[in-house]
Amino acid sequence: SWGAAAAMVFGGVVPYVPQYRDIRRTQNADGFSTYVCLVLLVANILRILFWFGRRFESPLLWQSAIMILTMLLMLKLCTEVRVANELNARRRSFADFDPHHFWQWSGFSDYVQCVLAFTGVAGYITYLSIDSTLFVETLGFLAVLTEAMLGVPQLYRNHRHQSTEGMSIKMVLMWTSGDAFKTAYFLLKGAPLQFSVCGLLQVLVDLAILGQAYAFARHPQKPALHAVHPAGTKAL
Repeated sequence: SWGAAAAMVFGGVVPYVPQYRDIRRTQNADGFSTYVCLVLLVANILRILFWFGRRFESPLLWQSAIMILTMLLMLKLCTEVRVANELNARRRSFADFDPHHFWQWSGFSDYVQCVLAFTGVAGYITYLSIDSTLFVETLGFLAVLTEAMLGVPQLYRNHRHQSTEGMSIKMVLMWTSGDAFKTAYFLLKGAPLQFSVCGLLQVLVDLAILGQAYAFARHPQKPALHAVHPAGTKAL
């Protein structure tokens, strides 16, 4: 039980270690969708708020806190790399409130401001509605459903580019094994039904991404005649 709890708390961040190292090594973050960070930040903030209305396993609460810190570190690295590679790009900030460039800001502090603003608004609404069973159960469902959509930004990015270049296969394999373990943990521990259903959905999305990697490896997209491929940009 102790080992399973420790795996739940820290196992969720392990898949991002190879992707983090790949980005640092290549100084290229194009293969990783930062919307994955957005999805996980929203999901785990909502999960923590759900805990105040319906107490669940403590390891799941600690997992959310660790995941939020991990996603902020990923965002910091991706932002620094992107800004370094786009020296002449126009600076965008959260304070512009431009929906066309949402989550595409130039400074890490802008992402922190957005996360704090969302946490404040969601926390205030939860405080006002904490006595409503319908609200609390809906909040829990939204938290785990959002997390279940974790792989969708990466799935869409791969489909749009018809390639998984720059995406760490190790990361996706760890997603899949971790989500399978997590879903089994939910079922065995009697976690709220929302957790188990959305865990199964998350595993299906992971398998779809692995299917893309297999399909694109067998039928790679032909590069343009004059395309230049910078060395060292392909991750595992």
